[in-house]
Amino acid sequence: MSQSDHTSDLPNTPPSEVFLSDNWSRGRPIPLAGRLEKSGFPPWLTVFAGLILAFVLFQGISLVVTFALLIMKDVSLTDLTTQLDVVLEENARELMVANTIGQVFGLLIPAILFARLHSRNHSDFLRLRSTDVRIVVLSVIGLLALVPVIHWIGLMSESLPRPQSIRDFEQAQMDLIERILLQDFSVTFALSVMALTPAICEEILFRGYIQRQAERSMGIWGGIAFSGLIFGLYHLRPTQAIPLGLLGVYLAYITWRSGSIIPAIVVHFANNAFAIAVGRYAQTEAGSALDVESFQIPFSIVIPAALILAIIIFGIDKTAKLVLKENSINQRIPDVSGEGRQTD
Repeated sequence: MSQSDHTSDLPNTPPSEVFLSDNWSRGRPIPLAGRLEKSGFPPWLTVFAGLILAFVLFQGISLVVTFALLIMKDVSLTDLTTQLDVVLEENARELMVANTIGQVFGLLIPAILFARLHSRNHSDFLRLRSTDVRIVVLSVIGLLALVPVIHWIGLMSESLPRPQSIRDFEQAQMDLIERILLQDFSVTFALSVMALTPAICEEILFRGYIQRQAERSMGIWGGIAFSGLIFGLYHLRPTQAIPLGLLGVYLAYITWRSGSIIPAIVVHFANNAFAIAVGRYAQTEAGSALDVESFQIPFSIVIPAALILAIIIFGIDKTAKLVLKENSINQRIPDVSGEGRQTD
């Protein structure tokens, strides 16, 4: 049985009805009869249209909601134009709420609506389905091995020469993020808006919609690489595009290999939660924020971490193939009436 997803016509169906084969859909090919499919839009075009629309909506909605919340708190226009950094720091909660609303209405909802324009079975199209818990556990363990590799590559990227304007832009970003992390938010609020919401919204867009369409246009590995690259560039941190892209590739791989975006959501959440934990530690330990940023991971740790990551990926691959085999066998087992077992 092929491990790749591909578009095909099924026997005994109208010639115009096209389906997307997916080994994880339990014998139910995904129908492609939405308006975008009927209109003949190629997958690569919808990829870029979806990315542009999501980016514009996210930035625009976040900006509008931010200013609306600040105005409701009687922040003057003069302060907004002359002391924007100070205003944002003093109103970090409002900034986070606006960012959350922007992600939901700019990333999550457009991804779902676009998927519905391809297939009535948009959940399977986005790989919004359950998966084996063993794959989820292995994926999180893989993140633990990936973090030292990403951190080391990030430090190498930062050491490369770059224009001062890019340095200033990224430093302003990091200063704002650090000040937000140091705010006295409740743990529930911080995890909800800074870990859970981005994990769900970004994964459904990038690993759900963008990766699926990229795979249809570029093949499995091309789609995985493209999804990771775009994820790295999306965060608008040029020197961190490579390490973030590597994280994106890992998320894309476990999504394809498991047939579900659940492992990627869990790993994304765990990664963001770790960043929040570091921020909390920096809040209680004077000077620790600087120590964390400048901490050099020895190369002697990076190499074993990379080897462990390779072993974990091998384990994910073997487990996924085993689950696929079990699913295939279960679909063929007859029930007591002698008819095929229902696999819904």
